[in-house]
This record gives sequence, structure tokens and C-alpha cells, in this order.
Amino acid sequence: MGSHDPIWRSSRNPIIPRDATPTSNGVFNSAAVPFGTGFAGVFRCDDRHRRMRLHTGFSGDGVSWQVKPEPIFFEIPDPQIEKPEYGYDPRVCRLDGRYYVTWCTGFHGPAIGLAVTDDFARFEMIENALLPYNRNGVLFPRRIGGKAMMLSRPSDNGHTPFGDIFLSQSDDLVHWGKHRHVMAGIQPWESTKIGAGPVPIETTEGWLLLYHGVLTSCSGYVYHAGVALLDLEQPWKVRRRAAAYILSPHETYERMGDVPNVVFPCAAIADPATGRIAVYYGAADTVTCLGFTTVEALFGHMEAFPS
Repeated sequence: MGSHDPIWRSSRNPIIPRDATPTSNGVFNSAAVPFGTGFAGVFRCDDRHRRMRLHTGFSGDGVSWQVKPEPIFFEIPDPQIEKPEYGYDPRVCRLDGRYYVTWCTGFHGPAIGLAVTDDFARFEMIENALLPYNRNGVLFPRRIGGKAMMLSRPSDNGHTPFGDIFLSQSDDLVHWGKHRHVMAGIQPWESTKIGAGPVPIETTEGWLLLYHGVLTSCSGYVYHAGVALLDLEQPWKVRRRAAAYILSPHETYERMGDVPNVVFPCAAIADPATGRIAVYYGAADTVTCLGFTTVEALFGHMEAFPS
């Protein structure tokens, strides 16, 4: 109540606590989509060995979640595909009538894992999309010009004190090319690095992209969320962009945790009829939170704070 921010927080935050499973140290930076009569998701659950694992979860209302205690088992049809060493920061995209999961996997360093499911029970792994080192692989929810499109952020083997958003294209979701630069950080709050967040939202004006931007402060990284508008048919072109962030770590659960001062959006569920958007974001690398906005509010923010 009374929030004047472009994204307002749920009063029930954090909606998923760090101990949502019997062995979890934290549940954060996770993705959710409409599924059946409710919602399904893929969740980052770091266990008490501090191993990074992906779990499924289900909800009737999108707020109260039951996260499965056992990690996802990825079926690997080709023995030449190496098993993932770890998994974190997933996104889920409905594309071509199926659900595709992208995440940061261990493939001789951080790389973009890719798998597909129809029921969130059986997951089949596909070839890793791009070579290491890379993170924040985010698919578009429809083909553009007949091609699948993926955003990513080339990185290094560590905590990566740099990073821009790039776009890659594919006919078959296996072979990726025609790489294009999309955008770099401009403002102080995104001056260290930026990366794509949730699956882009299609509007009549373009693709709404929520993304994270990182500032290096005297006490370490500070993660914010921003918004941009990409061209509908050439999504490597930025049409509009907000100079001011839309979400920053202000609340205690965002400022205190295993990694302080982090808000990290990974999913956005939009209702086309009303323009309402529910945003799922990780807080302080510890818990999962929920915020709300509208298409109108995000366009208004870009107009009020043009880049």
C-alpha cells in the first residue's frame, strides 16, 4: 500500500523462505510460468553442502509454493553431452508449445544449459547453447523471422566485473550464431555489468525487457533491476530505455543475506488483458520474492526517465 515505485513489493515477501526444502540453504533467483490450472517453476536451491541445484515447484495461486525436495534429473539422450556440474539462476520459456529451461551450468566453467519439458516431471537436456564463459541465457517466447532468439551475457570464470547483453539466433535450438550486441551499462547503477532477467514480454510497441544492472560500491556489488524496450522484429535494437532503476535493494530481506544488496529478477508473468505483471526475483541470494507492476507503469517510467 502507498508505493510509488514502478514495481511494488508483495506484503507477503519473501514468498519462499531459504529453508523451503529440508536441505536447502537458500531458494532464490528462480523462474515461474503458468501451467495447467496453476503455476510451475524451476528453482535454484543451494543445499547445505552449498551445492547449486535446480528443483521443480508448483503453486495454485503463484504465491504459495511447494518446492520439490529432490533436484531435477536431466535425461541426456546423447552420451556425448556432458552431465551438468551444477545449476543456478534458471529461466523458463514457453516456446513452440513446449517449456524450455535455460540456466547457468557447469561446462568447463559457467555456460548456458538448455533443456526441454512438457510436464515439469521429465526434463531432456539439449546441447549447451553457447561456449563458456557465459551466463543469463534468456529465450524469447516466440520465433522472430523463423528463428529462436536468446539473450546472454558473456563472462569469465569468476564473479565477472564486466558484462554486456548480446543476442544469438538459431534455427533448431542447437546451433547458435548471428550474434549481435544489444546493450551495455550506461548509468552508475549498471556501470559494472548488466544481464537479461525474465523472458521478454511482447507488446505492440516492442519487447519489454527487465534486466539486472550492477554497481560496484565501496562495500561490494549492488544489484538493481532496470527496464528497456527492444524492437519487435530486430530485438538486438534498443528502442527505449529507462535511465533510473525500477527496483533496488531497500528492504531488509534484500539487503541482508548470503550476498547482501541483491535484487535479481528471473521471471515475469504478464496478463495481456489487464497489462498486469507479476515479477519473481531473488533477494540477497537467499530467498524468493514477488513484485507487481503494469505495462503502463513501465512505459511511464521509461518516458519519465529517458536514457
